[in-house]
Amino acid sequence: MAAGCTCSTRRARQRVRRSSNSARVNVAIDLVERLDRVLPQTQCGQCGFAGCRPYAEAMARGEAGVERCPPGGDAGARALAKLLDVPPVPYDRSRGEHKPPIVALVVEEDCIGCTKCIQACPVDAIIGGSKHMHTVIEPLCTGCELCVPACPVDCIVMIAP
Repeated sequence: MAAGCTCSTRRARQRVRRSSNSARVNVAIDLVERLDRVLPQTQCGQCGFAGCRPYAEAMARGEAGVERCPPGGDAGARALAKLLDVPPVPYDRSRGEHKPPIVALVVEEDCIGCTKCIQACPVDAIIGGSKHMHTVIEPLCTGCELCVPACPVDCIVMIAP
């Protein structure tokens, strides 16, 4: 601060700096929100991130490309590129192909109630108590298949909705 600067001037400059920093943070949050809305919300992890929101945050920071989402495919990559104002690139097929919609089904008579599928589900689509059979809330299931390998008795199958 310059010598002779009054306290009120100093406070005003600090407010302007805080306001400027706040505006930059709000713009970044807004971009993350817009990117997250474009993503399919399957929370499948095929992009290499723990879910759609972490992937959106990485894209907003410039740490991930737009081509990583199998459920979004080429159309999703184009939409993300448009939001980020970068050249569109085709979806990276080495990450897997997007499949038709599927949902999990717990074969209840085989379920031992271990809760491992509940813990694996990123969208809380499976309900049930310990040592009681579990069931899938179909409208919430994204078909990510993360519950299938978690089941020790192989009582989860994927079916068309």
